[in-house]
Amino acid sequence: MLGPKDLVLCCGTVAKADLRGLVAAASAGGFQAISLWPQLYDGARAEGLSDADIRHMLSDHGLEIAEHDALLSWLPGTGLPDGGNDLGSALLRRSADDFFRIAEAVGGRSLNVAQAMPSGLSVAAAAEALVPVCEGAAKVGLQVSLEFLPWTDIPDPATGLAVVEACAQPNLGLMVDAWHVFRGPGEMAALRALPGPCVVGTQLCDAPAEPSMPAPLEALTARLLPGEGAIDLVDLVRALDAIGSRAPMGVEVYSDLLAAQDPVAVGRMAGEAARALLSRARSA
Repeated sequence: MLGPKDLVLCCGTVAKADLRGLVAAASAGGFQAISLWPQLYDGARAEGLSDADIRHMLSDHGLEIAEHDALLSWLPGTGLPDGGNDLGSALLRRSADDFFRIAEAVGGRSLNVAQAMPSGLSVAAAAEALVPVCEGAAKVGLQVSLEFLPWTDIPDPATGLAVVEACAQPNLGLMVDAWHVFRGPGEMAALRALPGPCVVGTQLCDAPAEPSMPAPLEALTARLLPGEGAIDLVDLVRALDAIGSRAPMGVEVYSDLLAAQDPVAVGRMAGEAARALLSRARSA
């Protein structure tokens, strides 16, 4: 079972890699797991890999699927924010059943869920919409992580926790993305107030002190590797440890600069940056 000492290479960090490239990058970087976009699974199947082939490929590299990422179509009338890209458009076409089918085929620990853009959504309405997602996920053995995004109706840890509590599903928790905490309206105190078991996943990255572009665009194109920016990631990791989070540590660095580089090299850099961060955060 994955835990807080385990590293997850999120597929957005090597955004142009296919599944084989993602696996190679994760293996080279010393990761224990990956996240998976549905189009990566479809691409592998189109190349002739069977479900058994995919499972064997992961096992041969000592990897598992930490998260299926990300269900955006769980709310009616969902669209993309300004700066939305082809990735968001592709994910909006995916239903919860698509993710459940893939999880049944190749395994997985959790399904990540997010709101793409604000729509005046209330906590109660979000909770109601999440109930069938959680029930369907439970049938295929998945946890569900709700990711808060600063530009949406679920912008911070406190609102995310309110949705989780209103939904009252045992397999629902939160995804804590360092970028969203840093650029969001909340404060670290809200993160420290979360119940540790509520944190299902984490996504580490860095960012400049001040944004140079709209938030959705920066989030999807201009993140930095841990240690290269102004986010106090040591404090964030220590806060998660202090509340008793058992979630693995994902590295999600959406970056046009990284996407243009060799995925294996990026995997190594991401793994080294994450291990250096965790060493600093957890040193005596």
